[in-house]
Amino acid sequence: MSEREQPETTRRPAVTPPRSVPDTPASAPGAPPPAGLRRELPAEVPPAAPRTASGWTGAGEAPRTTHPPQVSQKPQASGTPAADGPGEPELTGRRRLVNGLWPPRVTRAQLIVALLLFGLGFGLAVQVASTSDTDSALRGARQEDLVRILDELDDRTERLEDEKQGLEKQREELENSSDQAEEARRQTIEKERQLGVLAGTVAAQGPGIEMTIEDTKRTVESDMLLDAIQELRAAGAEAIQVNGVRVVAGTYLSDTDGGVSVDGNKIKSPYRFKVIGKPQDLEPALNIPGGVVQTLEKEQATVTVERTDKIVVDALRAPKRPDYARSSSR
Repeated sequence: MSEREQPETTRRPAVTPPRSVPDTPASAPGAPPPAGLRRELPAEVPPAAPRTASGWTGAGEAPRTTHPPQVSQKPQASGTPAADGPGEPELTGRRRLVNGLWPPRVTRAQLIVALLLFGLGFGLAVQVASTSDTDSALRGARQEDLVRILDELDDRTERLEDEKQGLEKQREELENSSDQAEEARRQTIEKERQLGVLAGTVAAQGPGIEMTIEDTKRTVESDMLLDAIQELRAAGAEAIQVNGVRVVAGTYLSDTDGGVSVDGNKIKSPYRFKVIGKPQDLEPALNIPGGVVQTLEKEQATVTVERTDKIVVDALRAPKRPDYARSSSR
């Protein structure tokens, strides 16, 4: 074997099992690289020969130099920390969840959806609160008061049914009458009389109630009397008169010095109401819990309600011709 081939035989076993990438160049500065080794090794393997702690493995090719010890990159055994520093802790599922949720990343779409949900929740809360207030008011009423309220609702339903039947009867009479023109004229006169009672242009009489309000402390105001009128209308009152003033659909009330003004007519205590309607509906409507009577009594006023079979409402209102509205044949 020649001297030129001997270094190639010496380097080949050291290159075959490489464990780490050498940090030093393949040869000393200025030394020519061996040509035979470049022809035999693969292209991806560096031509540098491994070294040992004492120097190069070659015999006489390069001077021996001192290098810092290499850190082994061989993977450590499981459970043993790395020699060059503490190992990074492994992230658990809970830790990954926390890292994903915090810090929060809010987009514009998510913000809009959150605002819409907040508005919906606020509306539902207000609705539930208002419903609970109504339920609590009825829950605190006595049993006889609840029965009375149910009777009022039944009476109103009955009145509406009677009115419906009356209108259907009028239609049948018009359709079946031999002289439809005469029948229409008769129904028109009857309707005019009924509307005259409601408009206050004709006198009326019938069963009803009389209510007297004594206000010695002068604490009763116009809005309290207006509440009484509205409650009576809701209970089915057909004609109302207060201290000689006929109450109609366009009646207004206002406060004045020492009394109340009704349609510009000043009235003083005691306030006397004459109401025509069904007494069994009118009186309970005024005496319901939290109703007209209790409100006036809280203001230190004295209220008396009496039923009677005949009430005469004789205060009249002058008929007023409308400025723009005209009757239509349609």
